[in-house]
Formats: sequence, structure tokens, C-alpha cells
Amino acid sequence: MHLVKGREMKTLRSLIATHWSSDARLDGQTAIVTGGNTGIGKETARDLASRGAHVVLACRDMEKAERAVADIRREVDGASVVARKLDLADAKSICEFAETIYNTEKSLHFLVNNAGVAACPYSTTADSFEMQFGVNHLGHFFLTFLLLDLLKHSAPSHVINVSSMAHLMGKINFEDVNSRKSYHPFRAYAQSKLANVLFTRELARRVEDLGVTVCAVDPGPVNTEISRHLVWPMQLLQKTFGFMVKTPEEGSYTTLYCAVTPDIQTGGYYRNCGPALCSRAASDDRVACKLWALSCYLLGIRWR
Repeated sequence: MHLVKGREMKTLRSLIATHWSSDARLDGQTAIVTGGNTGIGKETARDLASRGAHVVLACRDMEKAERAVADIRREVDGASVVARKLDLADAKSICEFAETIYNTEKSLHFLVNNAGVAACPYSTTADSFEMQFGVNHLGHFFLTFLLLDLLKHSAPSHVINVSSMAHLMGKINFEDVNSRKSYHPFRAYAQSKLANVLFTRELARRVEDLGVTVCAVDPGPVNTEISRHLVWPMQLLQKTFGFMVKTPEEGSYTTLYCAVTPDIQTGGYYRNCGPALCSRAASDDRVACKLWALSCYLLGIRWR
């Protein structure tokens, strides 16, 4: 049952789902999209391919990834798109993926850190990190670390981290960042999405003179597989107010806007194809620096 119909629904939809388009071409450029086999990631990959970019779908499920490759090639004339295995819940898989990229790609202009899990039951990654913090933040943090040399070599280049409005409710629990003492699915998700924005801020500061632009995006409420773990009241709310939820294509617009728009502010946070305000916690440089140090410690890397 929908509570809003007709003209009122169309008006609300126009406020929620920004209509955006660009004729920008990306011929000769290379993009990696994590989680590019479905939802926002697949739409992002399809659009980048339609602009002439060579696109790598970085996915855990290779069967789904190859189907996505076939779909994009069928929909986009002459699309240059391939699938590569990447499990962000396993540091070994991330290393193997990065090695494959260095062996097969001469350049990297766009790294879209899009994949994620949301509000799932408690579980851990192969490296014993809480799943949401491990995949949404640490997995992408490690991937970016490994690919940074290629991004610098290909400058100007871009790192786009897909966060969420949920970051507004997030707090980095440095005493129990892996939620071993206490776990709440949404609280852990909000922490991981806040970590995305803080990572964006600190990375941008560290690479500002290297030709690598970094930004975080909030795609808004989108009907994708990431909502499969939502408890039933939230699922009911989504069903009742479905007109407020974006399609995956609409959800990809802000990512694409940041990819093709000149003079994007590095370190910025974007929503509905424009700059937006993030939370006070997400603007705290001290916390961003502390999270950076903790992330390096947990992953066993040195990233100055």
C-alpha cells in the first residue's frame, strides 16, 4: 500500500532521485569497481564502459560477475569489461587481486570502492575482523594501499569511496572496533560507513600533491541486495514508502558525477550529485588520523 500517489509521488521522487547526465568521455582510461556484479556497482560499471573506459569488475562471486560482464557487453556496444576475483573479507584475496591488476593493466584512473555488506548477523572475515568493518572499511583500505602506486602513475586519477547516510549515526569504537564485546548489526554498519568518510578525508590529505583525487559519496536509499539483512520493520518501511527508494541506476549517479566532473574537491563528501555536509564526527581530523593508524596496525602494513 502506498500512502502517496500521483503528482505528489512524482514531486517527492524528484527531490529524492536527482536527474543527472553528462556526455563526458573516458576513452583510454581504466576503472575498477568493487562489487560491480550487481546493484549500484553494476550500473556504475555499465555507465563507465559506455563512456569508453576499460572496466574491471572486482567481485567475490565470479559466476555472477561473468553474467554481469555478459550483460554489459550486450547493452553497451564495444564495451571493454572484464571480471576479476576479489574477496574483500580475505587479505590474501586482496593481495592476489592487486597482483593480477599490476600484471594485466598498465594504468588505473578510477578506483570505485563500492562493495559492501549491511546489518548482517555477527560474523568475521578470514582475518578475524568483524565482517562489516572488515569488508566495508579495512578491505577497501588495504586494496587502495596496494593499488596506490598505479593510481599515482596514472594521475590524474580518482578514488571514490561509497559511504552512506548511516555514517551520521556512526561512532568509531576504538576500544572494541571489531564488536567482540557487544554487537549490534546497524551500529556496526554505521561505524563502517563513518570509517569510509574518515578514510577519504585522511587519504586526500596524504595524496593531495600526487594527482590523486579522493571523495566519499552517499548514494541515498537504493533498492539493492545490500538490504537483504534488514530486519522486518525496516523492510516493511521500505515496501510502504517504496517511492522514496532510488533505483540502482539513480543510486549510481553521484559516483559517476564525482568520476567525470572536473574540479571535484578532494576529501569532499557528495550526495545527490553535489557537495553535502557530513557529520561532525566525520570531519574530525584527529579521529581520522587515529583510525588510519589503527587500520595500518590491524592490517600489518606501513603506510606513511
